[in-house]
Amino acid sequence: MNNLLVSIIITTKNSAEFLEECLKSIKNQSYQDIEIIVVDNNSTDDTKEIAKQYTNQVFNKGPERSAQRNFGVRQAKGDYVLIIDSDMKLSENVIASCAEKIKSDDKIKGIIIPEESFGVGFWAKCKKLERSFYVGVDWMEAARFFDKNIYEKAGGFDENITGGEDWDLSQRVEKFGKIDRISDFIYHNEGNLNFYNIIKKRYYYAKRFKNYAAKQENNKKTKMQISIIKRYKLFFSNPKKLFKNPILGLGMVFMKSCEFGFGGIGYLVGRINFSD
Repeated sequence: MNNLLVSIIITTKNSAEFLEECLKSIKNQSYQDIEIIVVDNNSTDDTKEIAKQYTNQVFNKGPERSAQRNFGVRQAKGDYVLIIDSDMKLSENVIASCAEKIKSDDKIKGIIIPEESFGVGFWAKCKKLERSFYVGVDWMEAARFFDKNIYEKAGGFDENITGGEDWDLSQRVEKFGKIDRISDFIYHNEGNLNFYNIIKKRYYYAKRFKNYAAKQENNKKTKMQISIIKRYKLFFSNPKKLFKNPILGLGMVFMKSCEFGFGGIGYLVGRINFSD
């Protein structure tokens, strides 16, 4: 029996630094019935040129990644879609495992793929440690692999949301069936991560988080996702892991405390602007 086609949608914006490693990891998949769709947002570097070396489906679309992703799915011919970012690398069997899992049970409509961070420097190591606590935690992880028909029935990504859009879509897909998971990893390249960019990114997305948090149907999980207490309980539930390297553990706790602080400021600014 022939494998069903999987469409992989990659959103980009000035992604030349990471994109080729992402595309190589797709080409090296054990599952070969795939198509690659790159949706760029007006890059000024070599992003589009790199993408065209791997696929002839390279498009330009903005203004944010939710709109890019939906546009990519509209171009897709696959039975399934996988949504990834340009700074991600897939382990060899990710697509095969997702396809096998979703075909094994017709009630499964979305698949969570666990993520592991890597990068250069102390803060990248802190981010790797942080992300390791989220693996298997259903209120923190979100699906990336979907039955395309269900993706469309669920309405795709909400283009009014930038920050929380992955959680939002997963919860709408759950209305049509189950979200399951695989054990093969996606590796998230944090690059040469610096503290300023961590805080800047958190503030940016927190300002736009209001549109996700305002949805009453997301209320149960939103309370857990934004809870500082829930997050610290998660970290301190495994003190041996957290403080295996004490400096790294303390650095991660400090980093998250600052993220929560600046994220809270961004969220309030977003709420104030929203009410104007």
